[in-house]
Amino acid sequence: MNNNSCIRQQADIKQIGRCKDRITAINGTFDYISNGLELAGNNVRLKILFLLYEEKQLCVCDLSDILGMTISAVSQHLRKLKDRKIIKTERRAQIIFNSLTKEYEEMLLPFFKILDENK
Repeated sequence: MNNNSCIRQQADIKQIGRCKDRITAINGTFDYISNGLELAGNNVRLKILFLLYEEKQLCVCDLSDILGMTISAVSQHLRKLKDRKIIKTERRAQIIFNSLTKEYEEMLLPFFKILDENK
């Protein structure tokens, strides 16, 4: 607690220690959640994620047609989502299908429910 200025009279050392320990213990989970939310915070990527949730899997051409965007633009968004392991791909013949990973589907489910309720 160096160089911190605060007007409190007395610090609760036990509380501070307990909170530090808790944050340290779940630090990887913070990374995992912020990773998903950071990318889902983009309007287009959130739409892509929602569509993948609703339809289970879509190819880049489907997403391009639905969103009215170029295949190249959609591909860039998909690449970011795939690089962060938020979506996975499956090739069938010439077509690559995109789908949500289970862990991120579960994490984003509350947001998808909000979107679904406000159709």
